[in-house]
Amino acid sequence: MADATLRTHVLHDLSHFGLRIVVGVFFMVHSQLKFGSGFEKFLSGIGLPAELAVLVGLLELIGGALLIVGVLSRIASSLIAIDMLGAIIYVKKLKTFSGNEGIELELLAFIILLTIIVLGPGRISISHIAKKIPRFLQ
Repeated sequence: MADATLRTHVLHDLSHFGLRIVVGVFFMVHSQLKFGSGFEKFLSGIGLPAELAVLVGLLELIGGALLIVGVLSRIASSLIAIDMLGAIIYVKKLKTFSGNEGIELELLAFIILLTIIVLGPGRISISHIAKKIPRFLQ
């Protein structure tokens, strides 16, 4: 009978950590654009309330920080993945894959977030070090 096990090699841990770091930093940097009045005007222009800008900015800033340290990674990834789906479907309207209004960057971030949701924070994380955090909260 075949057993399915996750690899516990050091390179696997480092690559998982690298994914979390890259997407966390990406969203923390990306969130800075949400706090200006330009994004509020953009949201108003597409029919969304301007107050949503601060909420989206905080979600990306705090969610990115949680991804970097590896605490509540699944929850943060889930919330940011919903944000990315909104950007892909509502804002970009699935117009084109690449180019000026392409969805390739949002789609790539969405897929990385799904990977983190499935695999969890990994062994190089505060959740793994603490070991008392329930699996569904990791």
